[in-house]
Amino acid sequence: MSTQDVDILVSGGGVAGLTAAAVFGSAGFSVLCVDPTPPVTERDAAGSDLRTTAFLQPAQALLERAGLWQRLDAYAAPLQIMRIVDAGGAVPEPRIVKDFNASDISERPFGWNLPNWLLRREMVARLAEMPNVEFRPGTGTASLFTREAEARVGLSDGTMVRARLVIAADGRNSPVREAAGVKVKTIRYGQKALAFAVTHPIPHENVSTEIHRSGGPFTLVPLPDYNGLPSSAIVWMERGPEVLRLAELPEAEFETAMNERSCGLFGPLTLASRRTVWPIISQYAERMYAERVALVAEAAHVVPPIGAQGLNMSLGDMRVLLELAEAAPERLGDAQMLEAYHRKRHMEVRARVAGIDVLNRASMMEARPLRDLRAAGLNAIYSLAPVRKTMMQLGLGTKG
Repeated sequence: MSTQDVDILVSGGGVAGLTAAAVFGSAGFSVLCVDPTPPVTERDAAGSDLRTTAFLQPAQALLERAGLWQRLDAYAAPLQIMRIVDAGGAVPEPRIVKDFNASDISERPFGWNLPNWLLRREMVARLAEMPNVEFRPGTGTASLFTREAEARVGLSDGTMVRARLVIAADGRNSPVREAAGVKVKTIRYGQKALAFAVTHPIPHENVSTEIHRSGGPFTLVPLPDYNGLPSSAIVWMERGPEVLRLAELPEAEFETAMNERSCGLFGPLTLASRRTVWPIISQYAERMYAERVALVAEAAHVVPPIGAQGLNMSLGDMRVLLELAEAAPERLGDAQMLEAYHRKRHMEVRARVAGIDVLNRASMMEARPLRDLRAAGLNAIYSLAPVRKTMMQLGLGTKG
């Protein structure tokens, strides 16, 4: 059996794992990134991830440092305004529309939106340029053995890897987390999300629009033009059986349903991709580390797709890990470093999971009186400028 020595083994080749490999590789560490499933890097290929990721301001600085932003900038759609629409009245039409404008707190947009399949394509290309980073798709982690000085990871290709730190970025059902014996707390909502892309006649003008009625939000996020037409990515959250029904509808009937749910805000929406279905849960790990192992991204926390928080929490994990690694490289992966990581991240992660849980439950409300209460709450938050600004700063993660 061949043995390979690296500073860091990253388990997981999704957006979070590829980012971790680029971030730590750029900081000079030797990195091996593995994933049993090779990434799909074309929009219309089977299995491509049609969801999008909004990188908020703090995330963009980390991507720049990792040499990723230079590759992504040209494809990114800026998010200047986050618009929340309450359509919870008797008929599906906007009754309250509130704009949270980035210019209230910053000279730059809230963030930038990119399709996940394209992120994977550009991130894989970035890793290929880095002599101290190896990406090995089609290979997974098969075993984990740790002791005080190192981790030994058996890979599915028969290789044994010795690493000072294992970063578990291998998703909500993380094999590394399981092997390390870290438990999770999971909240199920009976919800799923439909993710797809549309074109529409009315330009989005870099506005991300979240429409609340019942079952969950219907969110349109700006994309660059597609086939010469304004385009948006949509995440439509609903009760599970309803999502499965919508996913199977003939295209014309589905377009009728999504146009009713969108309240016609962008004119007639035309489906511009296949429909994909994603489960919705909240989850967090009871701790964010084990011996020689750091949990990041969905291995550590999962939230419903509200307010662009998911990946930005993940990049918050990486920022803290990187700061600790660079402050004392000789302590990479030791107990002191990983306990400090847990202390700096876990309380904030739990608070954000709890906050998004509340928002999601509010957006699911079926009963009219509760929907009216939700609308009143939105009005109250918006009408107080200091509260509105604080909400935006908390959303960006720039306020503790």
